[in-house]
Amino acid sequence: MTDAVQYGFFIDTTKCTGCKTCHVACKDRSDTPLGVKWRRVYEYGGGNWSPNGDGSFGNGVFAYYASVACNHCSDPVCVKACPTAAMHKRKSDGFVHVDQSICIGCQSCSRACPYDAPQFDSERGVMTKCDGCFDRVAEGKLPSCVESCPLRALEFGPIAELRAKYGDNANIQPLPDSSVTEPNIVIKMNRLAQAGGRILNEFEV
Repeated sequence: MTDAVQYGFFIDTTKCTGCKTCHVACKDRSDTPLGVKWRRVYEYGGGNWSPNGDGSFGNGVFAYYASVACNHCSDPVCVKACPTAAMHKRKSDGFVHVDQSICIGCQSCSRACPYDAPQFDSERGVMTKCDGCFDRVAEGKLPSCVESCPLRALEFGPIAELRAKYGDNANIQPLPDSSVTEPNIVIKMNRLAQAGGRILNEFEV
């Protein structure tokens, strides 16, 4: 019997161009219905132009992208909120998964998750979410989102290895502070990353 491993994602916001190939690949692999988005690409930006007093203007405008799905947290609040234990954390790989056979579709998990990871399938009346492509991972393959990224802005593996390689930062706007759920992600900060902006593509996420 092998020791359990906690898998996670590395998100390089310096490479992500917002092309949404990861989003499309995820929907294609999982055949999710319209409106259900397991992986989303946030465009975050803000700032303004300011006069310099000599007729010119200073540019303080910024924008960047971040690809986000379920972070398979070490302290998943969705699991705590689920009244039937349908939402659970798998012991073998650390993926947070929903057992739809006992899910009652109450959406408590969705209300609790600060990352909007659990998504309600209104046609079937159950919750759905990113499952880490655990079936692909079991076969030695990468999750579809990671494999499809043309800029290699996503990486996947045991979170301990990703942190050893890239550090342990898991914070960037507009995501909540990582202390809330202890997400198993590592984020490389875009040089433009800062607070004070807003999500520019809310209709897409």
